[in-house]
Amino acid sequence: MLGIYADAKAIGYNAARFVQMVDEMGGLRAARDLINRAQPSEGFTHLWELKRLDLAVESRALKPEFRSLFSAAERDLCRKRLADYGWNREPPWQEF
Repeated sequence: MLGIYADAKAIGYNAARFVQMVDEMGGLRAARDLINRAQPSEGFTHLWELKRLDLAVESRALKPEFRSLFSAAERDLCRKRLADYGWNREPPWQEF
């Protein structure tokens, strides 16, 4: 999760609230909270505006090395949210 923050910061997006959330909740709990929200987070929306959904928690949760941490329902939510925002890359974590 802190890797997401570092990657976002490298493109000029300082996701301070995201880091605070990870510090308070822990990485996995924070990821699950973001994924299971009815609406995408402000961070997700900002990454969409930057055309960098590859940095979103939703796309990182689908990576093979993290996939087993999330339920099938959570992975489906990730895929749906990414698709709703025009994600059309396969695999879903592929960088631009």
